Parts: sequence; C-alpha cells; structure tokens
Amino acid sequence: MERKVDYLVNWLREQVEQAKVKGLVVGLSGGLDSALVANLIKRAVPEQSLAVIMPCESQQEDLDHAEAVVSQTNINSLTIDLTDSYQNLYQTINHQIKTNATFNEQFDQLARANLKARLRMATLYTIATNHQYLVVGTDNAAEWYTGYFTKYGDGGVDINPLVHLTKGEVKEMAEYLGVPEAITQKQPSAGLWEGQTDESEMGTTYLYIDRYLKGEQIPDHDREIIERMHKRSEHKRKIAATPDKFE
Repeated sequence: MERKVDYLVNWLREQVEQAKVKGLVVGLSGGLDSALVANLIKRAVPEQSLAVIMPCESQQEDLDHAEAVVSQTNINSLTIDLTDSYQNLYQTINHQIKTNATFNEQFDQLARANLKARLRMATLYTIATNHQYLVVGTDNAAEWYTGYFTKYGDGGVDINPLVHLTKGEVKEMAEYLGVPEAITQKQPSAGLWEGQTDESEMGTTYLYIDRYLKGEQIPDHDREIIERMHKRSEHKRKIAATPDKFE
C-alpha cells in the first residue's frame, strides 16, 4: 500500500511540475473519495494544497466529516457556503422555464443536483485560478466506468488520481492513511438530496461494480445495469463531439 501511495503522490507532484502551477485544490464533501484525495495532495504538496468545503443545502454530518478530514490532514482549507447562490440561480432559471411553459417536473430533482455539482466546479476553478492550482478530481474507477458523476460538475477537473482504484481499493488506502472511521464506514452518498445514496440511485452496488471491473462473475441483472450505465455515459468520458472538417 505504501508503494501505491508513493506512486500517486509522485504522480501528483509531476502534474504540478508539468503544468507549471503552484499547487493542488480539491472539493471536500465529507465523503470517502475526497477524503483520500485530500490526504494525497497534502502529501504531494504540503504547503500548496487546499481543501474547499462547499455546503449547498448540505447535511450537517457531511460538513462535520469534511472538517474531520481537515483536522486529520492539517490541510489548508476554505469553507464557502453556496446555498444562497444556488437557490437564487435555480429560482432564476426555473422561473424562466416555467414562464416559457416548458417546466418538466420529472427531471427537476436531477437538474437541481447537477446544478449544485456544477456550481461547486465553478467555485473550485475560480479558487484554482486565484491560487494558480490544478483542480483535482475524486472519481474512482467504479464511478468513472459507469458515468456516475456530473458532466462538467465533479467530472470537470484537471486531473483524476483515483480513476484506476476500485471503491474497495479507495477504502483500503483511506484506512491506511488514517481517514476517520466515521468516513470510511459511511454509506456512499453524493449528498445531493435528503436520503440519497449512490447504490440506491445506481440500482447496483459498488461491490458488484468492483467485481465486474476485475473480470469476476456477478449476477446477470447487475451486469446488465453496469454495462447499460457504461454505454449510456460514454459521452462523459470524452471531450465534446465535433463534426469532421469540411473537405
């Protein structure tokens, strides 16, 4: 495990050097993946690492867990409450949609969740520009393969160190680095609405996704869900589609 940690830490340092920037910034949600990234960037660039906590109608438990990671790593941190900004922006957008009589209630919850993720991304990039930092992503292999991230939200980053780690491997590395047990043992959730969990939203489990990625046998039902998610989310893993050049 120490070898894996050293590899990622060295890779992060190389990204800073190659991009000719000063450091690294991550959005700290109170979840497992961002907690691990905070630990890694603190090791990579101790004095030029930054964790940004961005509550947005968030649960108090998530904020407490994010603060616990700040204490555990002693990483520099900022807290920027986006709740008012989000609500004002959503209300402005929603008012115009309803005025135009095109409001679709079926997709309202997803639209709200994606707006939160994209507002956090915009916040991180504003801070990154000010500090001359790279924005570090937190998507693991399971999320990346299934597309379980918001395009131009938590997927809108400069570098993605966890993309080859399964959820189980993320947990193992986090435990090795001393991430608080309250975080390593909690039910994975993006915290985008009350009661939301990753696995209930996906319809399968991280355990099955991890096994699938390792080439192991899983129930047909779960395999079909995973393969359908991967195919449907292909556009998320590519830059914007463009037409061929005119001859």
